[in-house]
Amino acid sequence: MTNILLLILRRDLRVSDNPALHRLSSSSSHGFTNLLPVYPFSPNQIEVSGFIKDGTKSPYPEARSQTGNYWRCGPHRAKFLAESVWNVKETLETLESGLVIRVGKPHEVIETLVDGLKAQNHKVGAVWMVSHEGTEEKRDEKDVAIFCKAQGVEFELLTDEKYFIDDRDISPENQKDLPDIYTTYRKSVEPLREKPRAVLPIPAKGTLPAFLENIPPQKAPFEIPDRLEELVGALVSPVRHFLPSMPAFPEGADSAHPFKGGETSAQERLVHLIQSEGMKNYKTTRNGLIGTEFSTKLSAYLAQGCVTARQIHHALLEYENGTDDRFKDVDGYGEGQNDGTAAIRFELLWRDYMRLCHQKFKHRLFRLAGFKGEEDGGYKDDEKKPKWKTPVKKDAPEDQDPTPERVREIIDRFNAGTTGMGLIDASQRELLHTGYTSNRARQNVASFLAKHLGIDWRYGAEWYEMLLVDYDVSSNWANWQYVAGVGNDPRGEARIFNPIKQAFDYDKEGKYVRSWVPEVSKVEKLENVFQACTLSEDDAKAAGLEGNIMITDPVKRIEFSVEGKPARPNSRAFYRRRHRDPKSSQEDGGASVDGKPKPAPAAIVSSTASSIINTGSESSEKQTGHRRGGSEGYGGRGRGRGVGGGTRGYQRGSGSARGSTRGRGMGGPGITVHTPVHVHAPQEGGTVAFSHRGTHSVRGRGRGDYGSLPHQTPGHGHGRLSQGSRGGYGGRGRGGYGGYTPADQGAAYVHNVVAQREQAVIPPPQTGA
Repeated sequence: MTNILLLILRRDLRVSDNPALHRLSSSSSHGFTNLLPVYPFSPNQIEVSGFIKDGTKSPYPEARSQTGNYWRCGPHRAKFLAESVWNVKETLETLESGLVIRVGKPHEVIETLVDGLKAQNHKVGAVWMVSHEGTEEKRDEKDVAIFCKAQGVEFELLTDEKYFIDDRDISPENQKDLPDIYTTYRKSVEPLREKPRAVLPIPAKGTLPAFLENIPPQKAPFEIPDRLEELVGALVSPVRHFLPSMPAFPEGADSAHPFKGGETSAQERLVHLIQSEGMKNYKTTRNGLIGTEFSTKLSAYLAQGCVTARQIHHALLEYENGTDDRFKDVDGYGEGQNDGTAAIRFELLWRDYMRLCHQKFKHRLFRLAGFKGEEDGGYKDDEKKPKWKTPVKKDAPEDQDPTPERVREIIDRFNAGTTGMGLIDASQRELLHTGYTSNRARQNVASFLAKHLGIDWRYGAEWYEMLLVDYDVSSNWANWQYVAGVGNDPRGEARIFNPIKQAFDYDKEGKYVRSWVPEVSKVEKLENVFQACTLSEDDAKAAGLEGNIMITDPVKRIEFSVEGKPARPNSRAFYRRRHRDPKSSQEDGGASVDGKPKPAPAAIVSSTASSIINTGSESSEKQTGHRRGGSEGYGGRGRGRGVGGGTRGYQRGSGSARGSTRGRGMGGPGITVHTPVHVHAPQEGGTVAFSHRGTHSVRGRGRGDYGSLPHQTPGHGHGRLSQGSRGGYGGRGRGGYGGYTPADQGAAYVHNVVAQREQAVIPPPQTGA
């Protein structure tokens, strides 16, 4: 008599480090004569009408999102998923097993199989499936359990072990005990290198219970392809044309995620990342925008369970401990954990944390009010309720500005990448064409929609759900909440990204924006590339952009000052503060949010991105608030209040200078004239070494700008900015120019020297994102 086990696979598409398969292959005490691994394409989360060949109408409604009515799974992830499913099928076949591919809700698929097998006089002894977070996922598990109980079939829900630290080792007994701040959680489980469990081996050939040959067929009207190409077609064809007017793929642009789905590709990528030193260099490259190597690109594999976080950790251990000859020629082999591998573990734990938050807050992950709202989606204090803009007329306040119709237009342009904001448009178009965009870009896109435009953030989260090849329900939704200010970011609404400054920081030559937004490829100045509406009429005409909607009707204008680069090495840079709209305010440079002004000093940025000076806080970085502080020694003594501050970074400087400082009456800050700075050393492990010698003349008008005591003295100074903050030019200082004050006193940026900064970790992120 047969005793068949049905093993439902969902987001655990691998054979190695698979607890269920390991359990079945390592012992015969389970009592099962046959194993049928089953993968159901659930119509709730993926459009399945492509599996119908005779034109019959699908019995299921279209798989679309609730807020934006977007496809739940777009073409990029559909293709990757098909490849991943097919790969696990082929791997199981090499082990003398197989995979049953079906269409339908899990409990419906199981019901069809159980009934069909009973008709063949087979006994189904048990159904196993791995537990996953998600409202729909939990509903599926409950429905399968109910069916099994009614049929007298044993049901077992297994622990999901694809994460970095096993829940059984660290998860609080009471879910409410999970800290709402990631740093608190991370400190509670450190050191991270010691936490993951051992990796389970791949089952040996012939050790799994036998696979059945005569399997009950798929229920009509669906038909299951017998070739990968046909499976891809069935999943992709219904959702291929998700945008009415799809822009052409830009000539010369390349996908940063050309990878094929599946466990085999995941393992190949993992080995490559170590051998190419991608893991070692990860901390310094992770904020890149272009190419396949700036980040791991393992996030899509992690999302589908093609690889586990502990497999990644184990491979890093072999490299760090010097126990795998495949990595013997890699720099750092056998030398223990380095900055790059430590950063990888940090990101893997972030994914764990996002899932645990999902586990704690459950359905509130999808609510407009986020984690901070009440169970019913409301707010404890209605006065603090965010006034999200919506395109739905019945949901919009009567005084909503812009109107719902205009919000609908803005969302469409946001999705299509025609907002006029270079970094945002480039990221959105890259996403359209490739299913991928970098973590740095994702943060800016989310902040732009939620903070700059004030639009219901769920439209962005659902757009990402459709298009991201590495979409993960917990990571995507929790990270959108984080950036929108309704999640577990302790700074909440205060964290705002300036996409222009971010572009200057991370797309220093404008290559990324020009690649994906070819309309601005002929534009010369970066400030115009990053915000097309700043082009003059003549320059717009010369670039072929006359009348372009990104110039004539940008969805948002952000005031931002740009300093011209000196024409010759001996030219003196002239710092000018441009007039700012009193209604415009933003943490790192000049944008208003919901019309609420926040005082922030202007940013001054070199048009060549060789020098960035910002006397305000930067929203993407950890803040220490406004501080008293300033430059150490402009050849004088001054007392004043430093403005802004909050950059974390590591920078050493030393120098000498003669200077004079003069304060005169009341008024503006005056001007600063500098001779060029000479940078003598390259970046090295997070430290920028430099020396400076020159003369400085500072004239300030007003209290606290540059001081009020006329004073002239030669001086020398030195300092270290370490996990501290930089302030404005006002402050306490004496001695020579010297560079930087110690931590927590603030410091002025040095011309032509950009401090390295430790960036906030936000989403996805998803490792590789």
